[in-house]
Amino acid sequence: MTVSLSGVHVLVDDPDAALAFYRDTLGLTVRNEVEHGGFRWITLVTDSQPEVAIVLSQPHAGRSKEDGDALAALLAKGVLNMIQFRSGDLDATVGKVAETPGAEVLQEPASQSWGVRDAAMRDPAGNLVRIEQG
Repeated sequence: MTVSLSGVHVLVDDPDAALAFYRDTLGLTVRNEVEHGGFRWITLVTDSQPEVAIVLSQPHAGRSKEDGDALAALLAKGVLNMIQFRSGDLDATVGKVAETPGAEVLQEPASQSWGVRDAAMRDPAGNLVRIEQG
């Protein structure tokens, strides 16, 4: 039996701002976009791993109002799980993030005790994103 990662969901409060960050800043490619019931699901992939999708969706999309409200509150606090990327040019990537409206660089590129050189930032929705030098 073989199991592999096919996708990761990332909650965002503003799909357009998230799309600008993940597509325009980080360079991901939109594979699919679906609208239903006033909500959007945007599927993106990287050129180096097109088989692994990142799906951007809103907290209330496909959920009850109560569950959506709870997720929206956690998103607003910035306490949802982080997403990790790898970049061939970490310094250039962090430079682009620093210029992206709504994004925030939390930690400049640094060598970590666990053996990687990485940086930390928040996307426009407040999600923690770490990018390591690859």
